[in-house]
Amino acid sequence: MDRAARGYEGFAGRVEEFTSASDPAWRVRPTAPEGAPNIIVMLVDDLGFSDLGPFGSEIPTPFIDGLADEGWVFTNYRTAPMCSPARAALLTGLNPHRAGFGFVAHIDPGYPGFACELPAAAPTLAESLRAGGYATFMVGKWHLTLESRLHDGADRSSWPLQRGFDRYFGSMDGFTSLHHPHRLVQDNSVVDVAEFPDGFFLTDELTDRAIAMVDELRVNDRRKPFFLYYAHTSVHGPIQAKAEDIERHGGRYERGWNALREERFERQRLRGIVPAHAELPGDALADGDRIPHWDDLSAEERALFARHMEVYAAAVDEIDQSVGRLLSRLDELGERENTIIVIASDNGGTAEGGPTGTRSYFAQFGLHGAVPDGWVSDVPRDVSEIGGPRLYGQYPTGWARVSNTPFRSFKSSTYEGGVHAPLVISWPAGAGSPGLRDQFVFVSDLAPTLLELAGVARPAQWNGMAAPEVDGGSIAEVLADPAAPGRAQQYFECVGRRALVDGEWKAVSPIPPTPGQGAAGGAWELYHLPSDPTETRDRAAHEPDRVRELAERWRHEAWRNTVFPLDDDGTLFSVRPASEAPLSEPVELVPFRPPLERFRSARLTVLRSFDVHAELHLERGAEGVLLAHGDQGGGYLLALDGDELLLSYNAYGAMRRVRTTAPGPGACRIELRARAALGLRWSFAVDVDGVERVRLDDMPMLVGMAPFTGISVGYDYGGPVDWELSERHRSYRFRGGRITSLRYVPGEASPEDATVLRAIEREMRDLVD
Repeated sequence: MDRAARGYEGFAGRVEEFTSASDPAWRVRPTAPEGAPNIIVMLVDDLGFSDLGPFGSEIPTPFIDGLADEGWVFTNYRTAPMCSPARAALLTGLNPHRAGFGFVAHIDPGYPGFACELPAAAPTLAESLRAGGYATFMVGKWHLTLESRLHDGADRSSWPLQRGFDRYFGSMDGFTSLHHPHRLVQDNSVVDVAEFPDGFFLTDELTDRAIAMVDELRVNDRRKPFFLYYAHTSVHGPIQAKAEDIERHGGRYERGWNALREERFERQRLRGIVPAHAELPGDALADGDRIPHWDDLSAEERALFARHMEVYAAAVDEIDQSVGRLLSRLDELGERENTIIVIASDNGGTAEGGPTGTRSYFAQFGLHGAVPDGWVSDVPRDVSEIGGPRLYGQYPTGWARVSNTPFRSFKSSTYEGGVHAPLVISWPAGAGSPGLRDQFVFVSDLAPTLLELAGVARPAQWNGMAAPEVDGGSIAEVLADPAAPGRAQQYFECVGRRALVDGEWKAVSPIPPTPGQGAAGGAWELYHLPSDPTETRDRAAHEPDRVRELAERWRHEAWRNTVFPLDDDGTLFSVRPASEAPLSEPVELVPFRPPLERFRSARLTVLRSFDVHAELHLERGAEGVLLAHGDQGGGYLLALDGDELLLSYNAYGAMRRVRTTAPGPGACRIELRARAALGLRWSFAVDVDGVERVRLDDMPMLVGMAPFTGISVGYDYGGPVDWELSERHRSYRFRGGRITSLRYVPGEASPEDATVLRAIEREMRDLVD
C-alpha cells in the first residue's frame, strides 16, 4: 500500500483498499459521521482534586461549575502521578509505560517504558480523529518529545503536527513563564519575537489562538467537526497570574491552610464528592512533618504564604475564564450543544515548593540529589512581586495539601493525592443522565470514550504496523447509565513507588524495593477503598495473604506494561544516550536569531565550565546586549551599557553586577570564562583583548532547569536576565558595530555531574540483529 494511505487503513466504507496513488480511490477523503460532535479536551497542569468549584473549592469557577451542573462530575477519576505519562495515556489510550512514558520527557535511559517517545505504531487521538474526518487543533503544553529533540535541528517526528494535529501553538517544554514564555512554537517553527508587549499573558494568548483556529476552520468549512486539545501551562510552576486577578483574591487565605482544608472537605461531603463516612487524614498521615501549623507562624510568614495561594487561586480563576471565552464563542457559532467538553488535571497538586514555598523556583526545581550547605532556595523578594513577571514562585506544601483535599500526599506519589484528580465532562446534546459518577475511570479510558462518542474507529494499523491494543475502555455506557460498571483494576508506578487498585482494594508501596527484594518486594500497605477512600487505615498487617496476592498481581501488570527496571539506584536520571554528545560540542551562534533552545543551551553550560569567545567591531557609542542566557529565574548577561562593559549574574533572583570601562572603537575580542568548582559554584571572569577586566567569584551555579531561557546573541530575549537593564532598554538590541562571531566552548564537567552517556542506540541495534 502507498505510504500516504496507510493512516486510513481500517476505515472500511470510507476508503476502499487500493495499492497506489494512481488508483481513483486515492481521491476519496475521510468524512466524519453525520452529526459528529466537536470535542474539546482541556487538561490543566498540576491541579489538585479539590481546586475547582464542583469539587469543593472556594475559588470561584463559574464556567466550570456550569459545565458540571449540566454534565458529569467524576469523583473516582485517576491519572498518572506525573504529567507526561498522563498526557501520553490520554492521547493513545495506552497505559503510561506502554506509551513510552514512565517518567516526564527529560530522561532517556534506554528502556522501552522510559523512551519518552510515543510509539510510532500507536495512533494518537488526534491521528484517529483526523483520519476520521476531523480538523485537529492544539494549544499549550506538549511535553511528549524528548528534551534532546526540541531544538531547531531535531527530528520532528514526535512534534504535535507529526502526531496528528493540523495546527499547534504553545510550549513544547514541560512549562514556561506565563508573562515571558521562554520559547513558543507555532506549528513546526519557533516563534521569532525579541520581546513581549506589556500585558502579554500566555493563558490569554492560548485562548485567543484556540478561538482563531476554530474561526479559521468555520470561515472555510461550516460542517467539519473539530478536536481541540487545550493543554494549559497553568498551574504548573512558576505559578503566575495577572495583577488584577490576584487582587480579586486578596484576603481570601489569611485564615490559613488548616482551616481552608477542613472547609473544602466539608463541602465535598455535603456535595457527595466524598462519602459521608470519609475521614480527613490527620497530620501524622498527611505530611504534617512537612507543613508548619498556621497558628505557629509569624505575621510576616502568614502574609507571604497567603500571597502564594492568592496567586494560585488567580491562576485557577484564569483557567475558568478561558473556559468561559470558549463557551461564548461556541454559543455565537451555534455549536455549544453538540460539543463534548472534557476538563481534567494531569496529576495531583505538587509539593515542589517545600514547607515555605519559594520565590526562586529554579533554585530547587529539577535538582536531583542534595544541595550544598548554605544553598538559598528562596531568595527574599518583595511579597507583592509573587505572581508577576519579575518572580518565579511556587506555593508551599501546606497549600498543596489543601489542593489535594481530602487525599494524602502529592504529585509523583502513588497515594491518592498523586493520582486522584478532577474530571468533568459536558455534552448537552448527548444521551444519558448527567450528575455525579463514582465509577473508577483511568486517564487511558478517555481516548476510547471520545472515539466512540464521535463515531470514529481507531485505525487497526498505523505507519505500516499493527496498532497496539489499547489499555483503556470506553466509559460511554457510564455516561448513559449511573449504574454501569467502571474499570476494576489499574497499576501505578513512579520512580519506584508502586500501587495497584483492584476492585475494592488498593495496595501501595511508597518506596522502591531494595536490591534483592524482587519486583513485588518491599513494604506494602493495604487499604479498603469503599470504607476508607482517603487511605487512613493500613490493613496490611491484618491481611498478609491479600497483600502478597496484590503485590504479585502488580508485578504481573508491570511486566505486561514494560514498567521495569524500577529506578532503585538513580540511573533513571543519570544515564543518557551517547547520541546526545554532539549537543555539547562547541557552537558558533548567529546574532539576532531566536534563542538557542533551552536544552541545547544547557548542554553547553550546565554543570560544567565553559568559555564564550566574542569577536567584535565597535563603532563609537556602541551599546546593547552581547549575549544573554536565562531570565528572571536565573541567568547571566554580558552587555555594553553606555561607556561600560557590564556582566550581570542573576542567582535565582539575587542580582550581582560588575562593570568596567567599555573597549573603544575598532576590533576587539571579549572572552567570558566560567569555571565550575565544588559545592555547585561558578567563578566568572571577563577578558578584553587578553586582559582580565572584571571577575565574579563564588557564585551559586545555575543547575537543574536553569538557565531556563536559551542563549540569545545581540539582545536579551523575552524574560530579561537583568530587570533594571530591561526597564531602561527593553531587549536592548546591540547597535553601533558588529558581532563578527560568538562561540561557546564547553569545558570540563562539574564534579557534581553524575551524567553517564551510553551507546544506547547501538546496543538496541545489536539486540535486534
